[in-house]
Amino acid sequence: MGKQYSHLSCEERTLIQLSLERECSLSDIGSNLDRPTSTIIRELKRNGWNTKRPRQRGRPPVAGGYRAVVAQQQANERSTKARKAKRLFEGGELWDSVESLLRDFHSPEQISGILKRMNPDDSALQVSHETIYTAIYAMPRGGLRKDLIACLRQSRKSRRPRARGNDRRGKISDMVSIHERPAEIEERLVPGHWEGDLIKGARNASSVGTLVERNSLFVTLVKMDSASAEDAQKGFAHVLNRIDVQKRLSMTYDQGKEMAWHEKLAEDTGINVYFADPHSPWQRGINENTNGLLRQYLPKGTDLSVFTQDELDQIAWKLNTRPRKSLDFKCPVEIFMPESFDFKKHFSHVALRS
Repeated sequence: MGKQYSHLSCEERTLIQLSLERECSLSDIGSNLDRPTSTIIRELKRNGWNTKRPRQRGRPPVAGGYRAVVAQQQANERSTKARKAKRLFEGGELWDSVESLLRDFHSPEQISGILKRMNPDDSALQVSHETIYTAIYAMPRGGLRKDLIACLRQSRKSRRPRARGNDRRGKISDMVSIHERPAEIEERLVPGHWEGDLIKGARNASSVGTLVERNSLFVTLVKMDSASAEDAQKGFAHVLNRIDVQKRLSMTYDQGKEMAWHEKLAEDTGINVYFADPHSPWQRGINENTNGLLRQYLPKGTDLSVFTQDELDQIAWKLNTRPRKSLDFKCPVEIFMPESFDFKKHFSHVALRS
């Protein structure tokens, strides 16, 4: 296999300009940068390079007029400027399906997976997630564009890493470390092992418990009267006891003080509770990712106490019927409860070509 192509960097463009000023040949410049000469030629042509002497008096421009800073700025503009995707246009059959699924809070990747499964033999009714993103951001500014961007998980053009604060909640007695977890949990081969957390509402005055099954990504939400250890224990126990005993084997949680009653929770549910290391959210990465999805339904800065358990169950159902890329675009419920879900029946509203 050949070397994978990558765009020229700012440093490489600077070296090109300096090499041109020293009158190096284009082939030498390419060799020094480990780039094909054709790449150097295309870079120069698209950025106004010209070595011919102008008609008026004077010397030819230094480095043929090539300027690394200007070239980098133009490259940045080209990389961020969206182009209208020809396959998606308002009013088209494919666009109607995409828009409907977007408004149901499916991500572009999930939409692409859904359409592929619904129309396996018809490429005209399939579309990549990149094409969907391009179509959304290429739309003229206005209400529809704003509405569809709001349906995306982050609801913004650029993705930013979430800031991680310091954990100052103290220690929990008799914790069992994540490092003592059986290997079968880490391998995600056996169902019944969960990751848990709380998501907070406005001013941290309300909260909802979240549980995600590691093998299937199946989500369960927990109504919380407060974030106290007692209420957390009661809320998690209530929801876990609704699940078949063979599918509630362990739960991995962070070291939040709301889990101080973990021994009581284990006694009431039969589940083994393990605790992740401090400041190590990646040890519960499935739950962290799911909490990000849930923020579309439980936004930050809102009062989460207004949601009933039935309403939380409905939100969880929406996530459990979302196709997931890591599951080969199957839905979590298909894996966790295969006997109770028909994929094609559920997505029958997606346009099909006869």
